[in-house]
Amino acid sequence: MQNSPAPEGAAEDDALVRSETRRRALFEAIDDGFCIIEFIDGPEGPLSDYVHVESNSGYERQTGIKDVVGKRLREIEPNNADVWLDIYGGVLRTGETVRFEQEFKAIGRHIEVSATRLEPESLRQVSVLFRDITARKSAEAALRQSEALARDYIQRVQLALAAGAIIGTWFWDVPADKFTVDEAFATAFGFDPSLGRSGLSLSQVIETVHPDDQAGLAAAIGKALKAGGPYAHQYRTRRLDGNYYWLEANGRVDLGPDGKALAFPGVLIDIEARRAVEEERDRALAELRTLTETLEQRVEERTDALMHAEEALRQAQKMEAVGQLTGGLAHDFNNILAGISGSLELMKTRLAQGRLVDIDRYLTGAQGAVKRASGLTQRLLAFSRRQTLDPKPSNINRIIAGMHDLITRSVGPGIEVETAAAGGLWTAFVDIGQLENALLNLCINARDAMPNGGKLTVETGNRWLDERAARERGVEPGQYVSMCVSDTGTGMSQDVIARAFDPFFTTKPTGQGTGLGLSMVYGFAGQSGGAARIYSELGKGTMICIYLPRHIADGIEEEVLAPDIAAPVASGKTTILVVDDEPLVRMVAVEILEELGYSVLEAEDAPSALKILSARPDIDLLVTDVGLPNGMNGRQLADAVRTDRPDLPVLFVTGYAENAVLNHGHLERGMQVLTKPFASDVFARRVSELTSGQ
Repeated sequence: MQNSPAPEGAAEDDALVRSETRRRALFEAIDDGFCIIEFIDGPEGPLSDYVHVESNSGYERQTGIKDVVGKRLREIEPNNADVWLDIYGGVLRTGETVRFEQEFKAIGRHIEVSATRLEPESLRQVSVLFRDITARKSAEAALRQSEALARDYIQRVQLALAAGAIIGTWFWDVPADKFTVDEAFATAFGFDPSLGRSGLSLSQVIETVHPDDQAGLAAAIGKALKAGGPYAHQYRTRRLDGNYYWLEANGRVDLGPDGKALAFPGVLIDIEARRAVEEERDRALAELRTLTETLEQRVEERTDALMHAEEALRQAQKMEAVGQLTGGLAHDFNNILAGISGSLELMKTRLAQGRLVDIDRYLTGAQGAVKRASGLTQRLLAFSRRQTLDPKPSNINRIIAGMHDLITRSVGPGIEVETAAAGGLWTAFVDIGQLENALLNLCINARDAMPNGGKLTVETGNRWLDERAARERGVEPGQYVSMCVSDTGTGMSQDVIARAFDPFFTTKPTGQGTGLGLSMVYGFAGQSGGAARIYSELGKGTMICIYLPRHIADGIEEEVLAPDIAAPVASGKTTILVVDDEPLVRMVAVEILEELGYSVLEAEDAPSALKILSARPDIDLLVTDVGLPNGMNGRQLADAVRTDRPDLPVLFVTGYAENAVLNHGHLERGMQVLTKPFASDVFARRVSELTSGQ
């Protein structure tokens, strides 16, 4: 049966396969390295990178780079990429072939590189050929070194002859260890001239050398006999007058086919005058070094003085900042304390008079002042990144939508409020209450910047921050959720932007701003792992953005805020241990709980609390201050108790807690945090939440 002819397309495919096979065989047959690179556009701009699209096995042998196909230049050599892009980019642009030599130190080779553009230019491809020329470079270097040694030897002899400084000659038959020297040589070494004619041994020659120079001379001769070629060494010899004089021996060692020394001829040169000049030069250099060291010491002393002056200036600036901070604190807290003290004095007076009508008014005033003091403390802690946060996975779009009415009422009817919520916004891990405070602060600042009305915009977005963008914002590169508040107001100058986040700095008239709003926003963003940034120009408005890290976690739902409800009265069967070293605070907490019907025990420190807990296994809740005395803080107490009772609920009550003590806000199940000072109803609700599962 006759075979039918193959289809035309199949024949073409076979031809292409055979052609590709022959081409690949050719590339692999040559020892030279070969690759084809294709320029690509990168984040740095057009043609800012290239990828290796083809190579042969010789490429790895010549460059030491494995599996290069598919790899980008900036992946292989990120620190040297611009040099290669400049070389090969020139080939791509001009079409001219470029040849150069390159040393690959990592593999100890010299490579000759030849680069040619592949046509047409639209391919954006360049072929590169690598040829190993290490052996040639080594041979050239050895030849240059040999020629340099020979030239040096000849030059020394010629100079000596020209100066008439040769004072003797020798010929050493190395295998026989026999020196044949002229009369001048014998005189230079303090020998009888007749000994020079009959022959001397190496030991006899070295015997008259200065004892301090003998070891160095023996080492120099041994090295010359082993290596061959030119020889030069300086030392002192004792002459017939008994004194030592400097000379220089110049010669050349001839080696046999077996590498052993055969003959060692040479001349002696008188360098006594030269050594005197050199010693004078050395003395001058020593004096110069002493002067230089003295100068360096003076410069060092002056530098130290300048550094001390700079340190004093920094300290003065620091104290000025501290003074501004403490001055602002003293002003605000004295106002608050005046309100509290005045209210208490009036309450005392009215109680003594039996007039109870105004008591509620004074009591409300004092409580309001306490809340203002608490808010001021929280803003300071936020600026210093020391506030106690309670972060949860949160949808910022939902938080902004829930605050829209509040923002609209706060800024007034003269300002148009617009929100631009990004679709598919990532989840952030953030303290919702603090984020709401920050947003309200930013909106109020925007309102104050638009006294004649304007437009306020709150927008969100997903942001990828590369290394440069992250560095500008002071955060790590990665994914962030942004919340930006912009206005069409007066804007800020660069000087104001530089100080806007400083505590108690404000451009508002006296009495119209504490200067803590933006500092709180700045500290809150930083403590949350993000950053705050101001973009503004005078007369063109301002935009302030908060960048918060994206939160990714399986199985964690977004936080849903529960409405505030009154805490139920306890039955009396629930037992609570209150631990606080401040007696007044402990008394208030105990009485609030007892009023609610709880059975309450109390302790002043962790060791006392542990004794009570070990004796009373019926305790249902631990309420503890974080900062406790006597070697164990509140978190350590909770961890110790939970070793035996892992399900015991814990409520941390703190006026100020290092975030690290509370594990950076990541509390275990059944733990909550309440910040001092606290309202009794808030305290009661927290206790009810933690004990409701008992």
